Amino acid sequence: MDRGYTDYAYYKSLNDHGIFFVTRMRRNAVYEVREQQPVAQRSTVVSDQIIELTSRHARKQQAPLLRQVVYSDPESGKQYTFITNHFGLSAQTIADIYKARWDVELLFKSLKQNLKIKNFLGTTKNAILTQIWIAMCTYLLVAYLRHVSKSASQQVSKSGWTIKRLLSLLMVNLFERQTSINWPIHHRSK
Repeated sequence: MDRGYTDYAYYKSLNDHGIFFVTRMRRNAVYEVREQQPVAQRSTVVSDQIIELTSRHARKQQAPLLRQVVYSDPESGKQYTFITNHFGLSAQTIADIYKARWDVELLFKSLKQNLKIKNFLGTTKNAILTQIWIAMCTYLLVAYLRHVSKSASQQVSKSGWTIKRLLSLLMVNLFERQTSINWPIHHRSK
């Protein structure tokens, strides 16, 4: 989760229910190091520590003991500080989990941009979840169509068949009666 959602009571609730999390640590967090974990030399992990959040607010909310992993990104040179309640994974895995979170963010950004889920057709939980699942299935099918067409012909990437363009073509032609559509799939002869 993103560090904008820092909530010590929520951390306690997740921990009490056996749910693991990885998030960024706030810059101004007040804590004490309880234990220093060994870190491999020449690793992108700078430090691995068990910490206790000691601010008055954290103590009032009964924040659990946490693990702090400091990671140095080799590409940008920036250091990132992560906290988690999972003590069994390697420090590098903790950093990788947070990094993978960005891919999920990009997926949802793409879904919002391409599938235009701004207004829901129903108001019940089932109606909303159904619309989201249909949008995700549509997106995956179109992404697969693009992948198949890309594999069949390298011309596709040059001709500009993006997922957005394929979705636009599909929306325009979905209920139109046509004898053929010039889809970007190259049919192989047998």
